[in-house]
Amino acid sequence: MVAVSYPVTLIPGDGIGPEVAEATMRVVDATGVSIEWERVDLNAEVLAKGGNVFPQALLDSLDRTRVGLKGPVTTPIGGGYSSLNVALRKKLDLFANVRPVCSLPGLKTRFDDVKIDMIIFRENTEDLYSGLEHEIVKDVVTSLKVITRTASIRIAEYAFNYAKKNNRHQIAAIHKANIMKLADGLFLRCCREVAALNPDIEYKELIVDNASMQLVIRPETFDLLLLPNLYGDIVSDLAAGLVGGLGVVPGANMGLDHAVFEAVHGSAPDIAGKGIANPTALLRSAAMMLTHLGEIAASKKLSHAIEQVYAERDHLTPDVGGGASTAQFTAALISRLK
Repeated sequence: MVAVSYPVTLIPGDGIGPEVAEATMRVVDATGVSIEWERVDLNAEVLAKGGNVFPQALLDSLDRTRVGLKGPVTTPIGGGYSSLNVALRKKLDLFANVRPVCSLPGLKTRFDDVKIDMIIFRENTEDLYSGLEHEIVKDVVTSLKVITRTASIRIAEYAFNYAKKNNRHQIAAIHKANIMKLADGLFLRCCREVAALNPDIEYKELIVDNASMQLVIRPETFDLLLLPNLYGDIVSDLAAGLVGGLGVVPGANMGLDHAVFEAVHGSAPDIAGKGIANPTALLRSAAMMLTHLGEIAASKKLSHAIEQVYAERDHLTPDVGGGASTAQFTAALISRLK
């Protein structure tokens, strides 16, 4: 049998990105899956040289590989170039942001007594992230919230199909239709329409402020959450805080033709180059990537190795209560994959 080799675009990013990307490559290679890594740099320096234009080399690479693994990329606040993450999602029509939020054994959180295992499905292409802002007169700005039937049906179908394929039993649609009756009302009607076609999946609805409170009070009661773009962005970060923070939570941006798996945390320039960055988020994203490639056994093997290292607590990085370096954490993982 001829061994399969998968082409994957690697986008290390900036800050700690290259460090966690290097660690992740080593660990993924240790699973035995053959990956042809095609590295493309995407950072402030690359953008400055290109006149702040989205690099064509990245799009060309992703068109070849169809799969990307991306480290953190810095986005300026209140000025500078637009979010590269948002631009990439729009350019490749990566309409579904998928964020699993699961407890890790041995990682101290405020919810050590419960098992959290939820997945957040966020519509990824419209809402207030459409970027339609206008200063009407000085110091008066409008931002347009765009909700369409096409995008709402698409993300709802994606979430329900995922539930059926992965033996998940409940979907909660999160909204603010009591106030935004037209925009969120349309999103909600689309969710109800898709739910009616999938009666085997329990469907419920929560207003976003109530959902946020319920997540903090009883997170173990949630299974799959389905949200428009802005609420999904906020709620997914809130949920990450329940299991230890963005440094341990994976993410994926899925489209019909492309998939980009990413660490959703920041670039942490304050610790870049110190050798103590935690690659867990990108590693867990890589496990999602392996599942997407059909390498289910390798994905489970990698996820189990991560859980083992956390449960033993001997090789954790400083951000999660340990004293190990990135290299030591990586070596501990690789030793469990052999």
